[in-house]
Amino acid sequence: MSALLEMRGLRAGYGTAEVLHGIDLVVQDRQIITVIGPNGAGKTTAMHAAMGLLPSTGSRWFAGADIAKFPTEELVARGLLLVPETRALFADMSVLENLELGAYARGGAEIRPNLRRVFTIFPRLEERRRQAAGTLSGGERQMLALGRALMGRPRLLLLDEPSLGLAPRIVRDIFRVLEGLRHDGLAIVLVEQNASAALALADEAAVLEMGTITHTGSAATLREDERILATYLGTKR
Repeated sequence: MSALLEMRGLRAGYGTAEVLHGIDLVVQDRQIITVIGPNGAGKTTAMHAAMGLLPSTGSRWFAGADIAKFPTEELVARGLLLVPETRALFADMSVLENLELGAYARGGAEIRPNLRRVFTIFPRLEERRRQAAGTLSGGERQMLALGRALMGRPRLLLLDEPSLGLAPRIVRDIFRVLEGLRHDGLAIVLVEQNASAALALADEAAVLEMGTITHTGSAATLREDERILATYLGTKR
């Protein structure tokens, strides 16, 4: 089975500072992979490099195409989308306007059906559709960031810290949505500080430390690893 996303020997950084030191990451269709690790390990850098937002070396393939030289807008049109840690919403625009922007690569005919889907997943967004994005709560802003990405009908969603700053109840709601999206056929790469929740959701996991992937395997296996338990889950046997 060919991979949906395949990155081999990926090196990337900022200016002369290399952050990623030749990482490999392979994502299959309909799969959730979580990338966990300490702050500063390079997790966000990996997501940005995957989208072509940073200069990088190594190979990047998506849906069978070499995407190393593709502009970001071409990746979005092909179904690779990033929801950044900052959520990157347009604060002065309404919820509806933010969502409509998410469908720009799909054309006007798809806006209505995509909106129906997003409002079904996030009824709160329909209630707030005329409200300025900057006035939403933290949980609502995360819903909007996810909803805007879903408006683009992605095949693979790169999620950077979706639970950051959210109350536990909202985090549970967001992770239930991600589980539903997997059942709908969406592949997800999840960067998440909440390692326990991420490993419970994911099929596969990778541990990124100091720009290098040190562990890979099934999420269930990593949840049983003594070092992972102690370092990232705060528990030990």
